Amino acid sequence: MAQSTTEKLTRADSLYNQHQYTQAFTIYEQLLTKQRVYTPQMLLKMAYVQEGLQRYTQSMYYLQLYYSKHPSRSILKKMEEVGLQQHLQGYEYTDWDFFKTQFHKYYDKILELLLIGAVVFLTILVRRWVKKKPIAKQTQGTFLVYVAFLFFYANFLTLGQQGLILNANVPIMTAPSAGAGLVTTAGVGHRVNIVGEQDIWYRIEWKDQTAYIRKNNLLLLPQPLSVQKLF
Repeated sequence: MAQSTTEKLTRADSLYNQHQYTQAFTIYEQLLTKQRVYTPQMLLKMAYVQEGLQRYTQSMYYLQLYYSKHPSRSILKKMEEVGLQQHLQGYEYTDWDFFKTQFHKYYDKILELLLIGAVVFLTILVRRWVKKKPIAKQTQGTFLVYVAFLFFYANFLTLGQQGLILNANVPIMTAPSAGAGLVTTAGVGHRVNIVGEQDIWYRIEWKDQTAYIRKNNLLLLPQPLSVQKLF
Protein backbone atom coordinates (compact mmCIF):
# COMPACT_ATOMS: atom_id res chain seq x y z
CA MET A 1 0.00 0.00 0.00
CA ALA A 2 2.88 2.36 0.85
CA GLN A 3 4.41 1.68 -2.56
CA SER A 4 1.08 2.33 -4.28
CA THR A 5 0.71 5.61 -2.44
CA THR A 6 4.24 6.66 -3.38
CA GLU A 7 3.59 5.75 -7.00
CA LYS A 8 0.42 7.86 -7.03
CA LEU A 9 2.30 10.81 -5.59
CA THR A 10 5.07 10.42 -8.17
CA ARG A 11 2.47 10.27 -10.93
CA ALA A 12 0.72 13.40 -9.64
CA ASP A 13 4.01 15.30 -9.36
CA SER A 14 4.86 14.30 -12.93
CA LEU A 15 1.51 15.60 -14.18
CA TYR A 16 1.98 18.82 -12.23
CA ASN A 17 5.45 19.38 -13.75
CA GLN A 18 3.88 18.88 -17.20
CA HIS A 19 1.37 21.65 -16.34
CA GLN A 20 -1.51 19.19 -16.24
CA TYR A 21 -2.68 20.78 -13.04
CA THR A 22 -6.26 19.57 -12.76
CA GLN A 23 -5.25 15.94 -13.37
CA ALA A 24 -2.53 16.25 -10.75
CA PHE A 25 -4.95 17.85 -8.31
CA THR A 26 -7.39 14.95 -8.65
CA ILE A 27 -4.71 12.50 -7.51
CA TYR A 28 -3.51 14.79 -4.72
CA GLU A 29 -7.07 15.13 -3.46
CA GLN A 30 -7.53 11.35 -3.40
CA LEU A 31 -4.32 10.93 -1.42
CA LEU A 32 -5.42 13.54 1.10
CA THR A 33 -9.10 12.72 1.53
CA LYS A 34 -9.20 8.95 0.97
CA GLN A 35 -5.78 7.71 2.03
CA ARG A 36 -5.18 10.49 4.57
CA VAL A 37 -1.58 11.12 3.52
CA TYR A 38 0.20 14.23 2.30
CA THR A 39 3.51 15.96 1.74
CA PRO A 40 4.05 19.66 2.49
CA GLN A 41 4.78 20.44 -1.16
CA MET A 42 1.64 18.58 -2.22
CA LEU A 43 -0.50 20.93 -0.13
CA LEU A 44 1.16 24.00 -1.63
CA LYS A 45 0.62 22.65 -5.14
CA MET A 46 -3.05 22.00 -4.38
CA ALA A 47 -3.42 25.59 -3.16
CA TYR A 48 -1.68 26.89 -6.30
CA VAL A 49 -3.97 24.89 -8.61
CA GLN A 50 -7.11 26.13 -6.86
CA GLU A 51 -5.89 29.73 -6.94
CA GLY A 52 -5.27 29.40 -10.68
CA LEU A 53 -8.87 28.22 -11.08
CA GLN A 54 -9.99 31.25 -9.02
CA ARG A 55 -11.34 28.96 -6.31
CA TYR A 56 -9.98 31.09 -3.51
CA THR A 57 -11.85 29.39 -0.68
CA GLN A 58 -10.32 26.04 -1.56
CA SER A 59 -6.91 27.63 -2.12
CA MET A 60 -6.98 29.25 1.32
CA TYR A 61 -8.10 25.96 2.83
CA TYR A 62 -5.05 24.08 1.52
CA LEU A 63 -2.74 26.90 2.57
CA GLN A 64 -4.25 26.65 6.05
CA LEU A 65 -3.69 22.89 6.02
CA TYR A 66 -0.04 23.51 5.24
CA TYR A 67 0.26 26.26 7.84
CA SER A 68 -1.35 24.13 10.55
CA LYS A 69 1.63 21.74 10.41
CA HIS A 70 4.37 23.99 9.02
CA PRO A 71 3.85 27.53 10.36
CA SER A 72 5.74 30.18 8.44
CA ARG A 73 5.43 33.92 7.95
CA SER A 74 5.59 33.45 4.18
CA ILE A 75 2.34 31.44 4.20
CA LEU A 76 0.61 34.01 6.41
CA LYS A 77 1.74 36.76 4.07
CA LYS A 78 0.59 34.77 1.04
CA MET A 79 -2.89 34.37 2.54
CA GLU A 80 -2.97 38.06 3.40
CA GLU A 81 -1.89 38.96 -0.15
CA VAL A 82 -4.63 36.86 -1.75
CA GLY A 83 -7.15 38.19 0.74
CA LEU A 84 -6.30 41.78 -0.14
CA GLN A 85 -6.38 41.10 -3.88
CA GLN A 86 -9.81 39.50 -3.63
CA HIS A 87 -11.13 42.00 -1.04
CA LEU A 88 -11.62 39.26 1.55
CA GLN A 89 -12.02 39.81 5.29
CA GLY A 90 -10.08 37.99 8.00
CA TYR A 91 -6.64 37.55 6.47
CA GLU A 92 -4.78 40.39 8.14
CA TYR A 93 -1.30 39.18 9.10
CA THR A 94 0.12 39.94 12.54
CA ASP A 95 3.21 38.74 14.36
CA TRP A 96 0.90 37.72 17.22
CA ASP A 97 -0.83 35.18 14.94
CA PHE A 98 2.52 33.68 14.05
CA PHE A 99 3.64 33.62 17.69
CA LYS A 100 0.46 31.81 18.79
CA THR A 101 0.93 29.14 16.15
CA GLN A 102 4.59 28.63 17.00
CA PHE A 103 3.67 28.46 20.68
CA HIS A 104 1.10 25.74 20.03
CA LYS A 105 3.68 23.67 18.16
CA TYR A 106 5.26 23.06 21.57
CA TYR A 107 2.02 23.04 23.57
CA ASP A 108 2.33 19.40 24.74
CA LYS A 109 5.99 19.75 25.71
CA ILE A 110 5.33 22.94 27.67
CA LEU A 111 2.34 21.30 29.41
CA GLU A 112 4.50 18.32 30.34
CA LEU A 113 7.15 20.61 31.85
CA LEU A 114 4.50 22.54 33.76
CA LEU A 115 3.07 19.30 35.18
CA ILE A 116 6.52 18.12 36.23
CA GLY A 117 7.10 21.48 37.90
CA ALA A 118 3.80 21.17 39.77
CA VAL A 119 4.68 17.68 40.99
CA VAL A 120 8.13 18.80 42.17
CA PHE A 121 6.66 21.88 43.86
CA LEU A 122 3.98 19.80 45.61
CA THR A 123 6.50 17.17 46.69
CA ILE A 124 8.65 19.82 48.36
CA LEU A 125 5.63 21.27 50.16
CA VAL A 126 4.45 17.84 51.35
CA ARG A 127 7.92 16.93 52.63
CA ARG A 128 8.08 20.17 54.61
CA TRP A 129 4.61 19.51 56.01
CA VAL A 130 5.52 15.93 57.01
CA LYS A 131 8.63 17.20 58.73
CA LYS A 132 6.44 19.85 60.41
CA LYS A 133 8.49 22.66 58.96
CA PRO A 134 6.69 25.96 58.41
CA ILE A 135 5.59 26.86 54.90
CA ALA A 136 5.61 30.57 54.20
CA LYS A 137 2.34 32.11 53.04
CA GLN A 138 4.16 33.58 50.08
CA THR A 139 5.23 30.08 49.02
CA GLN A 140 1.68 28.78 49.42
CA GLY A 141 0.36 31.68 47.35
CA THR A 142 2.95 31.07 44.64
CA PHE A 143 1.93 27.42 44.44
CA LEU A 144 -1.76 28.30 44.13
CA VAL A 145 -1.02 30.82 41.36
CA TYR A 146 1.10 28.19 39.58
CA VAL A 147 -1.70 25.61 39.77
CA ALA A 148 -4.24 28.19 38.55
CA PHE A 149 -2.03 29.03 35.57
CA LEU A 150 -1.57 25.32 34.83
CA PHE A 151 -5.36 24.83 34.87
CA PHE A 152 -5.85 27.82 32.56
CA TYR A 153 -3.12 26.62 30.19
CA ALA A 154 -4.53 23.07 29.96
CA ASN A 155 -8.18 24.08 29.52
CA PHE A 156 -8.48 27.52 27.94
CA LEU A 157 -5.33 28.40 26.02
CA THR A 158 -6.31 27.53 22.45
CA LEU A 159 -5.84 29.00 19.00
CA GLY A 160 -9.57 29.21 18.44
CA GLN A 161 -11.61 27.80 15.58
CA GLN A 162 -11.85 29.59 12.25
CA GLY A 163 -13.91 29.00 9.14
CA LEU A 164 -14.20 30.07 5.50
CA ILE A 165 -17.46 31.24 3.97
CA LEU A 166 -18.39 28.69 1.31
CA ASN A 167 -21.20 30.30 -0.65
CA ALA A 168 -22.08 33.58 -2.32
CA ASN A 169 -24.48 36.12 -0.83
CA VAL A 170 -24.47 34.55 2.64
CA PRO A 171 -26.55 36.48 5.19
CA ILE A 172 -24.77 37.31 8.44
CA MET A 173 -27.30 37.95 11.16
CA THR A 174 -27.44 39.76 14.50
CA ALA A 175 -28.97 36.71 16.22
CA PRO A 176 -29.33 32.96 15.52
CA SER A 177 -32.58 33.32 13.62
CA ALA A 178 -33.65 33.86 10.03
CA GLY A 179 -35.88 36.63 11.29
CA ALA A 180 -33.07 38.52 13.06
CA GLY A 181 -31.52 41.72 11.80
CA LEU A 182 -29.13 41.53 8.86
CA VAL A 183 -25.55 42.59 9.59
CA THR A 184 -24.37 42.17 6.01
CA THR A 185 -24.32 39.81 3.06
CA ALA A 186 -20.92 38.16 2.60
CA GLY A 187 -19.35 36.42 -0.36
CA VAL A 188 -17.18 33.37 -0.84
CA GLY A 189 -13.77 33.14 0.85
CA HIS A 190 -14.02 35.44 3.87
CA ARG A 191 -12.37 34.01 6.99
CA VAL A 192 -14.07 34.42 10.36
CA ASN A 193 -13.34 33.49 13.96
CA ILE A 194 -15.88 31.12 15.49
CA VAL A 195 -16.63 31.87 19.14
CA GLY A 196 -19.57 29.54 19.73
CA GLU A 197 -22.52 27.72 18.22
CA GLN A 198 -26.26 27.36 18.69
CA ASP A 199 -28.33 24.77 16.85
CA ILE A 200 -27.71 25.33 13.12
CA TRP A 201 -25.78 28.57 13.70
CA TYR A 202 -22.20 29.52 14.44
CA ARG A 203 -21.53 32.61 16.51
CA ILE A 204 -18.71 34.49 14.81
CA GLU A 205 -16.70 37.69 14.94
CA TRP A 206 -17.41 39.97 12.00
CA LYS A 207 -15.62 43.32 11.84
CA ASP A 208 -15.27 43.57 15.64
CA GLN A 209 -18.87 42.60 16.38
CA THR A 210 -20.62 39.37 17.28
CA ALA A 211 -22.82 37.91 14.54
CA TYR A 212 -24.30 34.60 13.39
CA ILE A 213 -23.99 32.47 10.27
CA ARG A 214 -25.60 29.16 9.30
CA LYS A 215 -23.25 26.19 9.73
CA ASN A 216 -23.76 24.94 6.18
CA ASN A 217 -22.29 28.19 4.87
CA LEU A 218 -18.96 27.73 6.66
CA LEU A 219 -15.99 25.46 5.99
CA LEU A 220 -14.12 24.76 9.21
CA LEU A 221 -10.36 25.22 9.04
CA PRO A 222 -8.04 22.58 10.44
CA GLN A 223 -6.01 22.84 13.62
CA PRO A 224 -3.95 20.53 13.24
CA LEU A 225 -3.83 18.25 10.24
CA SER A 226 -4.86 14.74 11.38
CA VAL A 227 -3.36 12.80 8.52
CA GLN A 228 -0.16 10.88 7.97
CA LYS A 229 2.82 12.68 6.51
CA LEU A 230 4.59 10.82 3.70
CA PHE A 231 7.95 12.55 3.64
